[in-house]
Amino acid sequence: MADLTTPIELLMPPIVKFGPGSAAAVGAFAGARRLSRTFVVADAFNATRIDRLGLAGSVEVFAGVVPEPDVPNLETALAAARAFRPDFVVGFGGGSAMDLAKLVAVLSPGAVPIHDVVGPDKVAARTVALAQVATTSGTGSEVGIRALVTDPATQNKLAVQSRELLADLAVVDPDLTMTVPARITAETGVDALAHCAEAYTNIKAHPTIDLYALEGIRLVGRFLARAVADGSDVEARAGLALASFYGGICLGPVNTHAGHAVAYPLGTRHHVPHGAANAVIFPHVLAYNAPAAPERTATILAALGLEPSSEPAVVLERAKAWCLSLGIEMSMEKRGVPESDFAAMAKEASAIRRLLDNNPRPIGEDDILAIYRAAR
Repeated sequence: MADLTTPIELLMPPIVKFGPGSAAAVGAFAGARRLSRTFVVADAFNATRIDRLGLAGSVEVFAGVVPEPDVPNLETALAAARAFRPDFVVGFGGGSAMDLAKLVAVLSPGAVPIHDVVGPDKVAARTVALAQVATTSGTGSEVGIRALVTDPATQNKLAVQSRELLADLAVVDPDLTMTVPARITAETGVDALAHCAEAYTNIKAHPTIDLYALEGIRLVGRFLARAVADGSDVEARAGLALASFYGGICLGPVNTHAGHAVAYPLGTRHHVPHGAANAVIFPHVLAYNAPAAPERTATILAALGLEPSSEPAVVLERAKAWCLSLGIEMSMEKRGVPESDFAAMAKEASAIRRLLDNNPRPIGEDDILAIYRAAR
């Protein structure tokens, strides 16, 4: 893990608006920059409340974002954007909408296929403005430089990374999360937690990012149960929104590790929502890594309000019990992931070296298979 002498670069949107009612900043931003053709990327629900953004001029809404979007979903959005020719793209929703919006912003002005830009720094300079408005507290995608879509041909995530994906404006308005059901609140909250915890136990962990990671974990520990119990708790919603934002900051220079890699096949192969997949896997990878990061593992438990420990069996028991207390279904099989597919999933996850190589403890195909069986 890095020390204070290790160089690091933090990239953040030049404008961040945080707080209840801040969604209207999108319209003000467009007006100040004389942007007149806005293309909003949203799911069907958020498409019904774009009035919250305060937009004027010509507005086109792509309301077809699906959970765990794939290449065909992206291509449909790109076709709509190319027909409209926007000068401003807005991602309005959870991570799926915001990731598609990033790709629409950089790909729609030309004809470059998605496969040509997979990896780091392969996209051309962005020529349209981009704003991201988060409506869930989980992904932190509003402040990120990465976008992921699933390739149905391989059932793998395609990851595009570039500073050109960084929004000009990021909006974190807790009011927009008030309608999120308790189950999704819990699952996406653990996703935010996983971003912070995986950055904190990462081999690239850095004191600059530890600040955000640890405070994000504390915010989840303080507010997630409250928001699940009472979705109208404004302070709890704001606390989770801030935790998610902090998790997004962690993703830039440090990123996640084995937790997300092990979780990905649940979504790509069996369509388990991203937050839910990470929630199921989180206690198991936290416990697996405890021998390699004992002090930080104990600190994570303490930040969640749990009795600290670095003993793997104890860590697993306490972290899993905490997730269960939020009403999260922690069984892979009960989520429709059959044990007969575990071996193929482990092989697939073991190839995601861009994340596995960040893990504090070496992890291979057999280790991942053991985690799946433990989470069965």
